[in-house]
Amino acid sequence: MSPWRTWRTRLILIFAVLGPGFITANVDNDAGGILTYSAAGAQFGYTLLWTMIPITLALIVVQEMCARMGVVTGKGLSDLIREEFGLRITFVIMILLIVVNFTNVITEFSGIAGSMQLFHISKYASVPVCAFIVWILVVKGDYKSVEKVFLIASVFYIAYIITGVLSGPDWHLALVETVKLPPRNVWSDKDYVYTTVAVIGTTITPWMQFYLQSSIVEKGVSVRKYKASRLDVIVGSIFTDIVAWFIVVACAATLYTHGIRHIADPSDAAGAMKPLAGQYAFILFAAGLFNASLFAASILPLSTAYTVCEGLGFESGLDKSFSEAKFFYWLYSVLLFAGAAIVLIPNFPLVKFSILSQVLNGVLLPLVLVFMLNLINKHDLMGKYTNKRWFNVIAWTTVIIVTSLSLILVWNTVHG
Repeated sequence: MSPWRTWRTRLILIFAVLGPGFITANVDNDAGGILTYSAAGAQFGYTLLWTMIPITLALIVVQEMCARMGVVTGKGLSDLIREEFGLRITFVIMILLIVVNFTNVITEFSGIAGSMQLFHISKYASVPVCAFIVWILVVKGDYKSVEKVFLIASVFYIAYIITGVLSGPDWHLALVETVKLPPRNVWSDKDYVYTTVAVIGTTITPWMQFYLQSSIVEKGVSVRKYKASRLDVIVGSIFTDIVAWFIVVACAATLYTHGIRHIADPSDAAGAMKPLAGQYAFILFAAGLFNASLFAASILPLSTAYTVCEGLGFESGLDKSFSEAKFFYWLYSVLLFAGAAIVLIPNFPLVKFSILSQVLNGVLLPLVLVFMLNLINKHDLMGKYTNKRWFNVIAWTTVIIVTSLSLILVWNTVHG
């Protein structure tokens, strides 16, 4: 076979499995993630860019394990937890996941409301319309059509890269701060430590692991296509953290440089950027926030519906009709519309709710990661695809670090 045919075959295989890893990683840059990265840039300039490299490595390690389990077993993560650890513990995890993800759905709709208000569109118009559009897309579409829409939404994160360029940053300083550790004296600053933990701790969330594995199973990725699926995860993780890097850079070059240190909402960052970086940067940042929030508002209730149905043995999947998977579609609909409705309550404390969702993510994440590592090291389940010793060292180290940071973040948030 000629080199051209070999590469063409590889590209066709990659595009055939492209989707789950790329989509899942990009949803991580939701309204809460954008707020965290914007606050990091506004408060500390470029000095937190060093976190991006370990963030990317951690994301790749954890997501690769989920992808591998989905490809090898042909089952979702909640399915495997029920089979290997019993229905009782699975039921408890599912209840926790519903609560955690519901608070995240509310956070995403608050991002939609905030971004549209920047364009003088009331939340009482934007939120119901967006909720209905998302519902129609998922309920009336099949897996392939929905995945295509999600992939297109992922590409729109390029808006943040362009915003970073338009903000006129100090490129040399930004690149240097990315590859060097900060001086020791910064660790005596409580706010710096807290923000560092928040930036790293928001990288991996419980819902991501369940959604990625379920998506791979529904897409029907076989073991033969595993390498291409792994590449999908790696590319998605790198792209999403490049976007995060540019969000920090954009806010460092504008807000931090002009003394605007504190933002309470991601839309605050866009609004403050308008007189500093120009109309185009403002529009792109606000449009990026809208896209990210709408994207995550679509994925989070969908992820929850997949996970709960798998864990409790109900029919699920976008390729099934409403009558074939009633519980799946009803759960999705209730989470979506209830989340939208709460955001419409006058004077609802959206910022506090965003913080609560972050805390709940941090509480549930350690449990999910430990289950994952136990499952992927079962030889009767994974065969020759269990973790190698060196990978286990990396994986357990990643889990311990991410878990510790998440628990620190929970502790700091609860104690003000």
